[in-house]
Amino acid sequence: MKKSLEEHAARFDEKAGAYDDSKSEEYHACANLVVEHAAAEPDDTVLDLGTGTGAIALALAPDAARVVGRDISEGMLEQARQKADEASLENVEFGHGTFREPDYEGPVDIVTTNFAFHHLSDDEKREAIDVIAALEPRKFVLGDVMFFGDPDPDDPFYTPAVDDPATVGTLADALTDAGFSLTAVERVHDQVGVLVAERNPTGSDVAADE
Repeated sequence: MKKSLEEHAARFDEKAGAYDDSKSEEYHACANLVVEHAAAEPDDTVLDLGTGTGAIALALAPDAARVVGRDISEGMLEQARQKADEASLENVEFGHGTFREPDYEGPVDIVTTNFAFHHLSDDEKREAIDVIAALEPRKFVLGDVMFFGDPDPDDPFYTPAVDDPATVGTLADALTDAGFSLTAVERVHDQVGVLVAERNPTGSDVAADE
């Protein structure tokens, strides 16, 4: 049985202090690609979901107008806040929120996430992508454990008891169904990658550009 939201939060509360030192080379490569593809600009507001200890949020903050990080683990959020204070970053805000209920209202230009989406079931991933699409960001950058081929159950990048990675195809279909165009696919490992999705322009957007 998969863990509940509360059980996931407690699990990451316990890991928070040592989390940054426990990550693999593939995790760091994935995070670097998420930051690179997000390419935040000075006027951008970034929403980083499943922010953890703030690796993506803090990396984007120097280039963005505002970065909002959301996570379910208060222990992880405390680590993120401490790092923001140490770096004297005043344009970053961290608080509780989930993929399907991010607890954020306001404009969003870019949504990012790294190594968190795989805690959702495929149906929940679709719901989360719909919520993200409704925020109308111009770009969604998703770094995660994902299957480019047949998954190896002995692979160390996920734990079947608590994680539920999707295939790249499943994620791509959910993104396009929500009105995004998939503009880049980065393969870090057979089971780790980054997808970049950009919002399809509406008729009013197109008219405004003409």
